[in-house]
Amino acid sequence: MINLDDRELYISTDKSGMRVQIHGLPGQCKSAWEKALTFNLPSDYSDVDKVVILGMGGSAIGGDLLRALTSTLSRPLVIVNREYDLPAWVDSKTLVIAASYSGNTEETLSSFAQALEKPCKKLVISTGGKITSIAAAKGIPVFMIDHASQPRAAIGYSLLPLLTIMQRLGFIEGKSGDVESMVILLETLGKRWQEDVPVSTNKAKALALKLNGKVAIIYGAGILTDVARRWKTQINENSKAWAFFETFPELNHNAIVGYHFPAGAAQNMFVTMLRCPELHPRTQIRYTVTGEVLKENSIPFEYVDSEGSNPLSYLMSLVLLGDWVSYYLAMLYGVDPTPVPVINFLKNRLAETK
Repeated sequence: MINLDDRELYISTDKSGMRVQIHGLPGQCKSAWEKALTFNLPSDYSDVDKVVILGMGGSAIGGDLLRALTSTLSRPLVIVNREYDLPAWVDSKTLVIAASYSGNTEETLSSFAQALEKPCKKLVISTGGKITSIAAAKGIPVFMIDHASQPRAAIGYSLLPLLTIMQRLGFIEGKSGDVESMVILLETLGKRWQEDVPVSTNKAKALALKLNGKVAIIYGAGILTDVARRWKTQINENSKAWAFFETFPELNHNAIVGYHFPAGAAQNMFVTMLRCPELHPRTQIRYTVTGEVLKENSIPFEYVDSEGSNPLSYLMSLVLLGDWVSYYLAMLYGVDPTPVPVINFLKNRLAETK
């Protein structure tokens, strides 16, 4: 039986130091925000009505969260593009932001190459690689990420520069206060959920124990839709485990009908329902009723509530909790959270076909 309160567990299993990255998220968010405040943006970049963020995996999640945070704006429309091809409607009123941590993501390079043929505004967020070389040759602004990690562990640099850019272009009100309170909150929560806090008082460890040996199903809604996606992908990559996500209210029109078969499957599932005060009142009721249906079908579940006092804090408090949960689940499975050898295998096989 693996003991999550055994300090030696983290030394022997987390050989690549993912816990250091999770501990550093508050500082990473602060640094990314401050750097982006001084980033040189062309003045005409505010003359757009659409923002298209090109990215995959950990490089795209910041775009997802930005879209959630700006969903109430009348302008611009924020879209995340996870495809080889650029949407045909991209035009001179579109700002295309290519987000590739490595700078070598082939889907992003493909769609960015198509953007070069369009009259759209262009910007790159990366640590280097091919995309920054292309941007430099074309005179396209590049925001350089000053953080060494797996892309998924650089979520502060995935989201905060995008949020800063939206503020500096005049699309959203000043967010400095929200960012400051979010950073303080993450520091506080990190101390509650870090590895030296025992299971008895550690929400992240307790939830990981419930997910151990189960297929993780994450439910979210509204601004938490892509936080649910983040939990799913973190469990996939950190814990090396099956996980899926669904969203309210859509899941109430189909997913709840499928709880019966195959026979015996329910006992191998665990549903985590992410909530925050920002959700529509009718959606809040749907969470409650769905919990009743899950209970009736003997499917284990838990409600997990956000912390903080503003939408940015709601999102990021749950992001941090999901990161810790996926980390502790990796410890329970006895795997180093950081390496993703199967992704490297896939990339190498794809490279052979060029």
